[in-house]
Amino acid sequence: MIYEISHRTAYKYDAPVTQSQHVVHLAPRSVDRQTVRHHSLLIEPAPSTRTDLVDYFGNPYSILSIDDEHSELVMHARSTIQVTPRQSLNRESGTPWDRILPLLLEKQSSTDDLHAIDCATPSAATQTTPQVIDYAKASFPQGCPTLMAAWDLTCRIFADFKFDPTATDVSTPVSRVLANRRGVCQDFAHLALACFRAMRVPARYVSGYLLTRPPAGKPRMQGADASHAWVAIWTPEVGWVDFDPTNRIMPDEEHISFAYGREYHDISPISGVLLGGGRHIVNVAVDTKCAS
Repeated sequence: MIYEISHRTAYKYDAPVTQSQHVVHLAPRSVDRQTVRHHSLLIEPAPSTRTDLVDYFGNPYSILSIDDEHSELVMHARSTIQVTPRQSLNRESGTPWDRILPLLLEKQSSTDDLHAIDCATPSAATQTTPQVIDYAKASFPQGCPTLMAAWDLTCRIFADFKFDPTATDVSTPVSRVLANRRGVCQDFAHLALACFRAMRVPARYVSGYLLTRPPAGKPRMQGADASHAWVAIWTPEVGWVDFDPTNRIMPDEEHISFAYGREYHDISPISGVLLGGGRHIVNVAVDTKCAS
């Protein structure tokens, strides 16, 4: 499958911004099963400086400085990405979840091993609490294969929580999501990560896009798609394996990865600091189309 993705973000400010600096994660990365064929990023007003780098997790990102006074900022990323099917996996076999971290600590033979160890411990947005541990335990009986436990947790989050875009924002803690049983994909990914890490299973946050299909008989609405988030866990047999608790599926050809980290704040699409600006309105339009 080949996808064409358009991600346009526009900020409108109440007062002029005299200067701004931004960290931007809008460039896709090539990962297993995924090849980046093209990427461009249009920025208006044009930045006075732009530095393209690779972060700690291996994601491409840019640091921008905009010195021209402006009342509107537009960042429009376009990418063409080829995705191939994932291998068939047997969730009922493999290393038990409670052996994963000991095996990694014994081995530590590669950068990926160290990254997996890092992803087995809590982060600011995925704190381990007694409530998280209690919720996670039901999916992790002793000796259960890791993929089976991960799938059980994925299915439980899908069944127990309601998708509600009005219930949370980017700062909502996992504890509130767990108490209210509502949220969006970012919240469900953070909850899953907190549960995996409470059980010391290496897990990372994945941001990307999902091919959406219009209702029967309805046309696709341009720009009406959205970015998406899910998780990936590490096993010694196959490496990183994706799970999407928002949709109760194991991502395949219709999930397009853009970046991964320990949580959302590692790879938020656009962050920055402004001089001036006052209040602002942000509009995000995403369009994900299958090109072949």
